[in-house]
Amino acid sequence: MAALKMAACTAMLVCVMLVVAAHVDATLTCGEITNLLSPCIGYAIFGGTVPTICCDGIKALNAASNGTADDRAACSCIMKGLSGIPGINYDLVGTLPETCGTTCPYKITPTTDCSKVD
Repeated sequence: MAALKMAACTAMLVCVMLVVAAHVDATLTCGEITNLLSPCIGYAIFGGTVPTICCDGIKALNAASNGTADDRAACSCIMKGLSGIPGINYDLVGTLPETCGTTCPYKITPTTDCSKVD
């Protein structure tokens, strides 16, 4: 019985590793970006303390970017998402990268033109 459990755990681990390995080079979808950054919404409206999970999402998004096309797509996704949330404070949004100890290749403002992101 113990050998069966060990074999099942090993099989599960191999499957997880294959899924993660296949996803490492993939470009994030807008849905994935939304999931990564949703924990930041409360801060972007009310301020206060930035949740660690928000910073984790920002860092994951930066790590997943493979250049200008990815940055433009992420920017467009973020702008579209923010435009649908009443009460967003763009000044607070602008502080997130620095607060989280990272950078962003573009500034998120109500007038950001994502097609010009380099």
